[in-house]
Amino acid sequence: MASEIEVLEDTTTASASASPVPSASPSPAADPEEGPAAAAGAEDDSLKNDVYTAAAYGDLEKLQRLVEGEGRPVMQPDGLGYHALQWAALNNRVAAAQYILEHGADVNAVDHTGQTALHWSAVRGHIQVAELLLKEGAKVDVADLYGYQATHVAAQYGQTAFIYHIVAKWNADPDVPDNDGRSPLHWAAYKGFADSIRLLLYLDAYRGRQDKEGCTPLHWAAIRGNLEACTVLVQAGKKDDLMVKDKTGLTPAQLAADKNHRQVAFFLDNAKRVYDRGCDGNTSFGKLSKLGLAPVLWCIIIGLLATYIHSVISGQYIMDMTAPFGLFAWSGVFLATAGLVMLYKCSRKDPGYIKANIRDSQNQRDDEPLLKLELDNPALLSGNWSQLCITCKIVRPVRSKHCSTCDRCVEQFDHHCPWVSNCIGKVLMFLWVSLC
Repeated sequence: MASEIEVLEDTTTASASASPVPSASPSPAADPEEGPAAAAGAEDDSLKNDVYTAAAYGDLEKLQRLVEGEGRPVMQPDGLGYHALQWAALNNRVAAAQYILEHGADVNAVDHTGQTALHWSAVRGHIQVAELLLKEGAKVDVADLYGYQATHVAAQYGQTAFIYHIVAKWNADPDVPDNDGRSPLHWAAYKGFADSIRLLLYLDAYRGRQDKEGCTPLHWAAIRGNLEACTVLVQAGKKDDLMVKDKTGLTPAQLAADKNHRQVAFFLDNAKRVYDRGCDGNTSFGKLSKLGLAPVLWCIIIGLLATYIHSVISGQYIMDMTAPFGLFAWSGVFLATAGLVMLYKCSRKDPGYIKANIRDSQNQRDDEPLLKLELDNPALLSGNWSQLCITCKIVRPVRSKHCSTCDRCVEQFDHHCPWVSNCIGKVLMFLWVSLC
């Protein structure tokens, strides 16, 4: 396949214009202990006696001595073109970053790749220093030479909490494309960060966006053989997502097979077969399957009850039914009728559906941060991203699950029972056990 996609799998060190490997991400994303002098390959201790090393280590005493005592500037880049503020941001040195900003550093200063300190804080997901930078006037939407914003860099490194913070509080765009047309969702799918994918889909990132190669996020997940990423994207998507072709005419399943990712190819082919059989709930067969077996069970019970009354009870009346037998016979009718009533309640009662949070994008103000009501949700603050429901746009309570048949989230979900055509959750559990 003579396209950029072919280069991606085989060349992980190619430039950003030829591969979505974030080569344009801050190159000093190595261990902070190495310091900027090690990145430059220098061994002379005198080279370490600078503001850049002090910023990287958060050594305030050395910073003060160099800046106030020796008059070293904090605005100029080092020999590699990186700023002291970037080094402090990379290693989450909040106090050092504050000191550097107070002594004249530009919070939006860029290096030779066009990246700012905010980009560098996104590499390791340092929310504390990013919050400081943003409060000091850092631009959340600034892009580097490759079109990467902070959300792209965070997605490339799987920093889900960082993405959540800058989108929820600072209204960053979670779906902005870079110069190659790739959104943060493309990058998260390519790198296989399932939690980041869940959050970006929860934030209404467009899963059908095609980059300059015609690839969607599902294509990139298939290319790399990221099964969990493919699973999240398929569960949140539709049949059309499986059928989209890139500029070489290949679907995600075909790309996975071409890269010898057999498990991913099998999963995608099987998902397509499920849709082809009409099990997606939008076809006649799908709607019939959602209806379940409750109507059939109703008809069977009513038919048996009518036959029982006509054949047994009516026949015994003609033959002078005794009192004990009559009591026993009518008890059966009473129990069957009670079972029908319980079956009706199980079929029609709300099992504990959780109200969906569908946002109205037309009525939402431009300056209103997304998810501001969920910002302090304990599940998100603790990093439980699996509790996000992409479809219902809610943070599910513990033990809750999204039912694929009902297409709703159910509190304390146990299973979807086809015999009652309803979910068994918190509200219906006792009634369902009594019926069984």
